[in-house]
Amino acid sequence: MTGTDEAHRVLADAHAARVFPSAVAEAGDGAGVIWQDVLGTRTFDAAEPVDRRTAYDLASLTKVIATTTILMHLVAEHVVALDDRVGAFIPDWRGSDRETVAIRDLLEHASGLSARLVDAPPASRREFEHDIAVMPLEYVPRSRSIYSDLGFILLGFIVADRGDATLASQFESLWPDPMLQFALAPDVKRHAAPTEPLTEDTRRGRLLVGEVQDNYAAALGGVAGHAGIFGTVDAVGAFARTTLRAARGDVRQPAPFAPALVATFTTRSAVAGSSRALGWDRMLPTSSCGERMSTTAFGHVGFTGTSLWIDPARDRYFVLLTNRACGGGTIEDMRRVRRAFHDALGDL
Repeated sequence: MTGTDEAHRVLADAHAARVFPSAVAEAGDGAGVIWQDVLGTRTFDAAEPVDRRTAYDLASLTKVIATTTILMHLVAEHVVALDDRVGAFIPDWRGSDRETVAIRDLLEHASGLSARLVDAPPASRREFEHDIAVMPLEYVPRSRSIYSDLGFILLGFIVADRGDATLASQFESLWPDPMLQFALAPDVKRHAAPTEPLTEDTRRGRLLVGEVQDNYAAALGGVAGHAGIFGTVDAVGAFARTTLRAARGDVRQPAPFAPALVATFTTRSAVAGSSRALGWDRMLPTSSCGERMSTTAFGHVGFTGTSLWIDPARDRYFVLLTNRACGGGTIEDMRRVRRAFHDALGDL
């Protein structure tokens, strides 16, 4: 059995075990696609099969595909610096416990912020900004790393303000692919892979089709620094190839994908015990990328069941898009599937 056969078996077994209703996958190198796989239907009960044109809610892949990319651009243009203090952009971010926190700390999930708010999401950007800025920090900044949607929500606000445009419009100007955006065309949106709202979401009781699953992003109109992007496997693969080529030193990539800048954003944090880079996560044998990627690998995952990993030393990238968050399995179920999927492709 070849590696791609084994990867297909991993996905087929997971589908049979109802970890997700559907999955699309792609692996490739800097030159193009090597392998793709498609299986399942839009929901467990639906007859409509998914295909390469099916858009998925990418969830936290938004952090690296959109927010980090825009920040790379703003850093390259000297609009924002990684060591700029958060308090210079967020007026409510005050106090001796947090005054040293910088943009890089938010990117590295080392700002002291907890993962989520205790209460339900507020109704406006201003309330989000205030609630996050004044909440007690969970730990001393840069003493550890705790994955935080809240830090990327603040980054989204900073990016919108400093870029003088919404995240959606800034990302579209940098990456003008209509199949990888915050807002999908109506015909693409109608056939997107559905998700189900979280139990605490006021939208519970109906399917979300082309509508962001994360309730914080929904409260912010579907455009947020931590979630909101939708994309097809072809479109995410194209983004992965550009990032991979830049990571391997190819200077012909479009702005802001300069090799030196990509290297800066994918260098592992100096925070003790952290696997994070700037936006991106880095390879650990215990992470979702499995045990067979090189130490140069970087990537990210999304709550809905998505993942993107890039391995410059091997000249490979791996995209896995599922709608686990549509009556599928647990986060731990998905983690096991991701690890087995990437390990199966270890010799590709």
